[in-house]
Amino acid sequence: MIDDSDNTTENSTKIDYIAKELDETLPLREPVIQAAIHSMQLPFGSRGLDAGCGIGHQTMLLTEAVGPTGHVTGLDLSPELLEKAKKLVEESGLASQIDFKEGNVVDLPFANDTFDWAWSMDCVGYLPFDQLPMLRELARVVKPGGKIAILAWSSEKLLSGYPSLEARLNATTSGIAPFTSGMNPPSHFLRALGWFREAGLEELTARTFAGEAFAPLSDDLQRALESLLEMRWPGVKEELTPEDWEAYQRLCRTDSEDFILNQSDYYAFFTYSMFCGLVQG
Repeated sequence: MIDDSDNTTENSTKIDYIAKELDETLPLREPVIQAAIHSMQLPFGSRGLDAGCGIGHQTMLLTEAVGPTGHVTGLDLSPELLEKAKKLVEESGLASQIDFKEGNVVDLPFANDTFDWAWSMDCVGYLPFDQLPMLRELARVVKPGGKIAILAWSSEKLLSGYPSLEARLNATTSGIAPFTSGMNPPSHFLRALGWFREAGLEELTARTFAGEAFAPLSDDLQRALESLLEMRWPGVKEELTPEDWEAYQRLCRTDSEDFILNQSDYYAFFTYSMFCGLVQG
């Protein structure tokens, strides 16, 4: 008999870590997500799909945007993340307007023309897979004339005063992920307009939304940025010079006297980019 208890524990630890990251960074990301959702002008009372909903933060923001008669379905591959999402929604007072479904975006468990619109954040377009099958699936389940939008992190300046170091960090394997060495340029997220055209979507638009943080930081923003710095460039030591590694540790470790978030003139910004298209009527 194969003992898979270690794999179960490892998966549970990974899920808890993902949920913790999403919770901690929400104060930083939420204003940008809200701006992106607002720009979509979702019809009140409409029914939508949040593909790759994670623990449900954006699902709730989308639900608020469609008003008390609207409805949103959150879909994710991970049943563990969905359980966390259900708990958050129950505490929000939006449970009657939201349901969750376990499933894969490449094979959506919904009939044709089920939704008025579909949204995906940091999932479709951002995962290192062929994007066309996912976009075509979204188009299949959205009614003619309905909108499809994908949103993902696209850039940042987190190490103010150290642009050369940040550029070298961003050139590492983890720094450019999920666009990895050897991938075709059209596979890059910022080439999404081409995918939308190939999927047969119309009236395409692209827009970038910026978020920022500056000193003095609130406790929530401090924790959010600490979490972001922790997860932004994992495993980069072997790709940096000893001097760059020392500088990175000095600036990004919370126990360092030179921790960059403690600078009285600290400033950072980041961007999310969104691509939209309409399903052919």
